[in-house]
Amino acid sequence: MTQERFNPQQAAVKPAKRTILRRLLSHHELATLLLLLHAPIDASAKPEIPMLQEAGLVEQVPSSASGAAKIRLTSAGNAVLQGLGLAR
Repeated sequence: MTQERFNPQQAAVKPAKRTILRRLLSHHELATLLLLLHAPIDASAKPEIPMLQEAGLVEQVPSSASGAAKIRLTSAGNAVLQGLGLAR
């Protein structure tokens, strides 16, 4: 019987690749991402905005015209839509 020696380099396992989403998006959240694909919207326009912000898919930006905050897609939000074949 041959015993193999312990090699710490072989024992080191690479961590799993982190994905953007830790949960599935609802159809309302996907619809909101699609709206944002075309133009920023008012921060209070959709109730799904806080969950999308928490997931890092959208971000708040100040609007110069009215002073009201607008929401736009982040690069992670664009990546989700690209994964679905929907992004520009």
